[in-house]
Amino acid sequence: MAKKKEIIFRRLKKNRLAFSLLMLILTTFAAHLLLVAFVLTFTVHLVEQKVQTAYERVLDMAGLYEESTGRDDGEFLDYLNRNAVYFVEDANGKVIAENGVNTCVKDAYIPFRMHDEQNEVTVYSDEELSPVNDLFRNEVYRTPWRFMLLLGQKDKEVKQQVRTLTERESEKIEIPVWLAAKVSEQETLFGKTCLEIEPRDLMLLSIFALSIAFLIFVVLIIMLANIIKGVVRQRKMTNVFFMDEVTEQQNWMWFHMKGNALLSTKKNASKQFAILDVVFMNYRNFCVCHSVEEGEEMLKKVHTLINNSMQKKEMCAHYASANFAVLLQYKAQSELKNRVEKLIRELEGIDQTHKFSFHVGVDLLEVSLDDNGRVVRRKDADVEKEYNNACAARATLSEQEDSAVAYFNEQLVEEQRWMDIVRENQSKALENEEFAVFYQPKYDPKTKRLCGAEALIRWNSSEFGFVSPGKFIPIFEKNGFITEIDHYMLKHVAKDQRTWLDKGYACVPVSVNVSRAHFIESDLAEQIRDIVDAENCPHDLIELELTESAFFDDKNALIETIRRLKGYGFSVSMDDFGSGYSSLNSLKDMPLDVLKLDAEFFRGDGENDRAQIVVSEAIRLAKNLNMRTVAEGVEVKEQVDFLADLGCDMIQGFYFAKPMPKEDYVKRMQGEDGETSKEQEASVEKTES
Repeated sequence: MAKKKEIIFRRLKKNRLAFSLLMLILTTFAAHLLLVAFVLTFTVHLVEQKVQTAYERVLDMAGLYEESTGRDDGEFLDYLNRNAVYFVEDANGKVIAENGVNTCVKDAYIPFRMHDEQNEVTVYSDEELSPVNDLFRNEVYRTPWRFMLLLGQKDKEVKQQVRTLTERESEKIEIPVWLAAKVSEQETLFGKTCLEIEPRDLMLLSIFALSIAFLIFVVLIIMLANIIKGVVRQRKMTNVFFMDEVTEQQNWMWFHMKGNALLSTKKNASKQFAILDVVFMNYRNFCVCHSVEEGEEMLKKVHTLINNSMQKKEMCAHYASANFAVLLQYKAQSELKNRVEKLIRELEGIDQTHKFSFHVGVDLLEVSLDDNGRVVRRKDADVEKEYNNACAARATLSEQEDSAVAYFNEQLVEEQRWMDIVRENQSKALENEEFAVFYQPKYDPKTKRLCGAEALIRWNSSEFGFVSPGKFIPIFEKNGFITEIDHYMLKHVAKDQRTWLDKGYACVPVSVNVSRAHFIESDLAEQIRDIVDAENCPHDLIELELTESAFFDDKNALIETIRRLKGYGFSVSMDDFGSGYSSLNSLKDMPLDVLKLDAEFFRGDGENDRAQIVVSEAIRLAKNLNMRTVAEGVEVKEQVDFLADLGCDMIQGFYFAKPMPKEDYVKRMQGEDGETSKEQEASVEKTES
């Protein structure tokens, strides 16, 4: 989940800023193009107007010249000669008439196509513009808007001469040029005129350009302000994204992203790191006794204290509830051990009025070397995986009340692998009936006769061979699969009992364990009844064993379930009596049939007077409550004799028999070791010897 969030966060952060910057660049570029386009359009329009005006004057010259050729008085020609400089060419380019000095440079020109004219109007340069004639000769500059280069040349000499030419007595700028106009099909008049550019034209052009530039500038400033505002907002959002709502400091997401970046860098490949899972024990109890607000204040103090103990390139973040993730750098494990122990001592003293304890799990990230002895970079560093390893190490301390530290190692890895293997194979094993029912007989200590048995499970795996219960039952209890196992065992025991009855064997009650996980089910009694009835097994041949821990759950619901089971004809027993601290209180309220004394009573040399007193009083108490007693874990004759004298009803233990396959149990039940009590007793005595 953290990786997915990290990917989404990076994508949003990158795309938002990158897209905004890209849009700003594109907008700036487009704005410049737009400004240039507007200015050029306006410039071309202005030049075309001036050329149009100048061309009309030349057309007037051509009209006067044409009129003068048909008159004898020469009045029009005199007027034309007094007011204009021109020359006329025939179709072959020969000058047939002229007035004034011909300064036209015919190879330096710019063509114009007027809006109201079908033909082009060509503007020829004048010898007075010799510094810029090369511009007119260059085809690159033969466009109308390039004409304005005459007014803004970068070359100093050219610019000075253009300025000299255009500085007249009037304020307007006059640029001498020649234009051609048809007199007839055979004659063309070239007239000298000026392109008059008034100051107001340049002012209008400047105002127009500045207005557009100002608008573009405002738009760009607004966009830039929005980008800056977005970046600031994004930083604030990032701070919120990386802030823990309880401690108001760094959260797990920050630790995950920064930790991966720190560990994967090349310069840190040669350094050793450790990831810690620090847990504030009994935090919930503290909140119950005080308040959630006070508990969160304590978490803030814990976070602050850990942060204050951090060095450069070390990190701490609140993970969840009372867990803190810590990344430390170390040179030697002894140094790390001292730091962790010092940190725990400081955390324990965080509040003078309360005694706190802390559990710490540690996963070491040592330097990795390749086959050539070179340091290997942690390219695929995964903080989440390493922190999970630290959590797994810390979980091994769950039974301890005081502060403690646990280090992750290969043994824990193997245990985790085995847990995964069990989870992956449990359903398949159940379907294939790889779980076998073993029976451990119970004997009357006085008569030595078989009077009961306990059904125990064994796993004969097709893949892993024979697996002892201690390697899979605790896992089933944690993951909840134990309920399926209970049903499986109950079904097979009921089926075996029915088979043995049909064969005429002298069946005795068999006890089947019922996990405390079942007691959240309100119809548990009916489930058990239906399973046994499905195999057509008498209810009095099934005894249901409840562990003492089950009595710590919903007491009223448990009493009701026991009463319903007894109403259906089942016997109910309490297993491991004496292993807990509320056994007597349980006996007071629970309508039980059988009391099983915990095997711990019978560990040792058998000479413990205090233990004998407790056992004798427990048996006496059970008798007064009309309960039968079973002593489990009995291994020596002295214990058997002692229990027989006390009136214990049944004994279960290695002294008489170990758990055995049902084939061997059938032999015991048939009395193949001796059908009479004497023969069975002799068999027992033989076993003892």
